[in-house]
Amino acid sequence: MDEPRCLLILEDDQTFAATLKRSFERRGYQVIVAHGPDELDALLAEHSFGYAVVDLKLGAFSGLPCVAQLHAHDPDMLIVVLTGFASINTAVEAIKLGACHYLAKPSNADDIEEAFHKAEGDPDAPIGSRPSTIKTLEWERINETLIATDFNISEAARRLGMHRRTLARKLEKRPVR
Repeated sequence: MDEPRCLLILEDDQTFAATLKRSFERRGYQVIVAHGPDELDALLAEHSFGYAVVDLKLGAFSGLPCVAQLHAHDPDMLIVVLTGFASINTAVEAIKLGACHYLAKPSNADDIEEAFHKAEGDPDAPIGSRPSTIKTLEWERINETLIATDFNISEAARRLGMHRRTLARKLEKRPVR
């Protein structure tokens, strides 16, 4: 086995994980899938991974401690964080903890593999001239608050100063994954 082509997928959505696994296996990776952080210690004891894809929300858990654990285990491992509710706050934290890239879902194997190849960063990346919209800022604030409250809708609504049903309606329109 060529160790740098060994990939860990840490994703709680079993269908999405299976799809990613098949896609990466066709590309020549040896892929191991874990569905929660509790499986991580045993896998790291048995395998040496060159790559990892970590979902930011693993059921009731955050994927950020997993990123830190993977990076501490092997600082050269290329780690990509996937999320269905991207925010600037979690992107910054993921990178600080050792991720080489942060992608919003939906992302596919092409996007992820491209992110692995862009691990060094691009100093010539264009700076966008478009400021964040109010909707984007609102959504980022909602996501930050949901993370801070462990996805407790009632508590998040209280901290945001809105009615619980209002927050629930917003989440129905743009579900958190």
